[in-house]
Amino acid sequence: MTGFEFKFFMEFGWIVLQIFAVIIPLLISVAYLTLAERRVIGSMQLRKGPNVVGPFGLLQPFADALKLLSKETILPAGADKVTFIIAPMLTFVLALVAWAVIPFGKSLVIADINVGILYLFAISSLGVYGVIMAGWASNSKYAFLGALRSAAQMVSYEVSMGLVIINVLLCVGSLNLSDIIEAQKTVWFALPLFPMFIIFFISTLAETNRAPFDLPEGESELVAGYFVEYSSMSFALFFLGEYANMILMSAMTTILFLGGWLPPFDIYPLNVIPGPIWFIFKISLVLFVFLWMRATTPRYRYDQLMRLGWKIFLPFSLLWVVLTAGFLISFDMLPDALGHELQ
Repeated sequence: MTGFEFKFFMEFGWIVLQIFAVIIPLLISVAYLTLAERRVIGSMQLRKGPNVVGPFGLLQPFADALKLLSKETILPAGADKVTFIIAPMLTFVLALVAWAVIPFGKSLVIADINVGILYLFAISSLGVYGVIMAGWASNSKYAFLGALRSAAQMVSYEVSMGLVIINVLLCVGSLNLSDIIEAQKTVWFALPLFPMFIIFFISTLAETNRAPFDLPEGESELVAGYFVEYSSMSFALFFLGEYANMILMSAMTTILFLGGWLPPFDIYPLNVIPGPIWFIFKISLVLFVFLWMRATTPRYRYDQLMRLGWKIFLPFSLLWVVLTAGFLISFDMLPDALGHELQ
């Protein structure tokens, strides 16, 4: 083996090790997020939730996974079988590949690319394809209606999410996620951009089809929506993809508005806690609000959902972009990169 080949295999092995170091904890987190959701909602409804399988119910996710693995995968007679199988795989894979650019701490990132925020936005936009493929390939009117609902919902709220992100980028002057976090050393963007923080979080609820925006899965009218014909591990992949997307959106909220791995104050003993611990703690808080919303809010009607996205969030976030840009220019506070471009 030549020196070049040895170096190639070493670098390749290191990248694979990094990927597994992210994916395996992520999958375990997804499994226990399902347990946390059932326990949190149970507590809010004054009941216990899962508490039988293992101590405190800690083995319940593994029991659920074993049950799904043992089920038969049913392919509907009229379905497009290839597309039907590919759709959940696509949804699950897209939920994982986005984590390549997420920085867990200073220099703790698989790919520290300069356009990390654009990469995340592109991956989240592709998620709609898995939903549409599932709804169409199932050859079921309920699944197809659920897929159309989900596609319209995801596209609608991505517009306002994009404008919210522009506000953050104007303040930072960089598309690099690590730079966005470093720019929040003095103050987290959740304070000066508080309305955008709220709009972004609500948009992530709609983007992940979570309550009160879970119209694509409306059990009362669509019997579960676009994955109504799925069973066994194909259903489990949709399930895993949805919860992985919840964690991803919580990570994006943390990076853009809550200072990423930075402590709330640069004082002892807060500043000696490792950055990844802060990052995981903040993601957990945002995820708790995801679960809180599901336990306490009723489902929107579809016309209310569309009106909120197009008639309230879109014009308001667009107005805030103008206000942010005007404020930064008026007080000569534009980041160096943007200042040079304007000059």
